[in-house]
Amino acid sequence: MTSRAARRPVGTVTRGTTNPNRLRRMDRWIAAVHGAELRRAVEPVAVDLGYGAAPWTAVELLGRLRTVAPRVRVVGVEIEPARVAAAKPYEREGLVFRHGGFEIPTVERPLLVRAANVLRQYDEGEVAGVWARICGRLAPGGLLVEGTCDEIGRRHVWVALGVEGPSTVTFAARLGSLERPSDLAERLPKALIHRNVPGEPVHAFLRDFDRAWAAAAPYASYGARQRWMRAVRELRADWPVVDGPVRWRQGEVTVAWEALAPRGR
Repeated sequence: MTSRAARRPVGTVTRGTTNPNRLRRMDRWIAAVHGAELRRAVEPVAVDLGYGAAPWTAVELLGRLRTVAPRVRVVGVEIEPARVAAAKPYEREGLVFRHGGFEIPTVERPLLVRAANVLRQYDEGEVAGVWARICGRLAPGGLLVEGTCDEIGRRHVWVALGVEGPSTVTFAARLGSLERPSDLAERLPKALIHRNVPGEPVHAFLRDFDRAWAAAAPYASYGARQRWMRAVRELRADWPVVDGPVRWRQGEVTVAWEALAPRGR
């Protein structure tokens, strides 16, 4: 017989604060870069891991993903039973809510797991183990997107991982609210936020981004978007930027993980 301990969800209860439309930047990026993979799958499953005290992010994820993959189903997973009970009235075709944690309590291996503002409340030393556990549950070609954003989704930084581990880091912002790119430092995911110090790659990256932003100041007369795009073009001379102007126009830039990974990793 399975023991009670074996059935216990993996993880701890976090604050669970959330707001409607908070994860729109992450969702938009997922639909753009992973939509084809979701569309090709016969029965694609996406998990909103740690959706919080209200189910808005899971509801929104279903709507956004179905614009690119009409067959996708979303499972909202929460470690706090009361939050699952509160979300049940929002279930519909393609959307269910389950009690669980990092073990990912789905029958099928998911093609996508989105974990936003979850690991920020854990210790840095726990991140690698959580990443490995979740990635071990992914379907072939699956994606884990893990990151942090502010309360209303103006600033967001996330890491994308596959079964082989982390591959990229994406910085995204509402450009009209951004004074300088390093403002995004406060939203670095847990794996990087304590590494924003001299001698660490992410600190050097944000320093160089600020310099490129300052050099692009003449483009501000054409708008913040044009200034951002010019700064990213300058930045990619020294950093492995892996996306292009289509994403930059959205206030994003994606960099290879290896360039920003903490020293000693």
